[in-house]
Amino acid sequence: MKKLLGAMIMTAAVTLAGQASAEELWDPHLRGVNEGLAAGALPPPGVYGVLDNYWVSYTWHDQNGKTVSGTGLSALVEVPIILWSTGIKILGADYAVAVAQPFDYTSYTPQGAGNGNWGTFNTILIPGQLAWTFGDFHVKAGLSVYLDDASSTMADLVKGRRLNGGLPSGNGYTTIQPDLGLSWLSDGWNLSADLHLAFPIDATTANGYRYQTGDEFAADYTVAKTLGKWTVGLGLHQENQLNADTLNGRTVPNSIATNFGLGPLVGYQFDGVSIMAEWNHNIYAANDVAGDIFNLRLVVPFY
Repeated sequence: MKKLLGAMIMTAAVTLAGQASAEELWDPHLRGVNEGLAAGALPPPGVYGVLDNYWVSYTWHDQNGKTVSGTGLSALVEVPIILWSTGIKILGADYAVAVAQPFDYTSYTPQGAGNGNWGTFNTILIPGQLAWTFGDFHVKAGLSVYLDDASSTMADLVKGRRLNGGLPSGNGYTTIQPDLGLSWLSDGWNLSADLHLAFPIDATTANGYRYQTGDEFAADYTVAKTLGKWTVGLGLHQENQLNADTLNGRTVPNSIATNFGLGPLVGYQFDGVSIMAEWNHNIYAANDVAGDIFNLRLVVPFY
């Protein structure tokens, strides 16, 4: 099947914040969300709708990879996407644009005291994706921009307020993310790597504190086979922070996050509509949350 959007969205991480320290709640790319897709290809010209229904159940893992008790985090992330594969050729490549406005319910349980709220994540603009085909090999390059417009509650968004009350539902800064997709597609096989580099271009500021998140590499990998209307396979993901966070210019200890996970995937093609279910379990994490991930993706061609 064709990959419909190459750089989505985010993954939950836990907040362990004190008066003089903090930990960002979200990563830009939602770990594993693009597993099962052909990362290097675009669909035929047209407008497509994608909906990722993404659920996680996590606990915090310390710098040694050990689980920290009393740090349960759960989140439901709904990611509606509109993709326009324009049919325009640029430098011999197919050209597409996309936009997404995710929203989420996040609940964190420090030491048994649960809480949670609905909110909106940062709007994601993809002003361009270019996809080249070289026989069975496909390459796609793109850019994603995460706007600094997240809101902690749905009501706050309507009132024009951001990141007020409850758990943050997005990040308080803008992120630029170059994307690269590579695929080998032959005889029903899909071998793909979906690669992202996230660069926060400003910082979260509140109450006299300035928290700068480190740069991050994220990747989703797919090994899948399509047989008739069915697709089965294995998905793998990784996220590696490249440099430490800083608070008011000082390095935050144990803030370089790492995680790896894998799991099965299965998809089915209806008349014009595709559905795919993915389950991932983290096999290692340090300075990050880890656990189980389930994603149910629907893809509908509007025309």
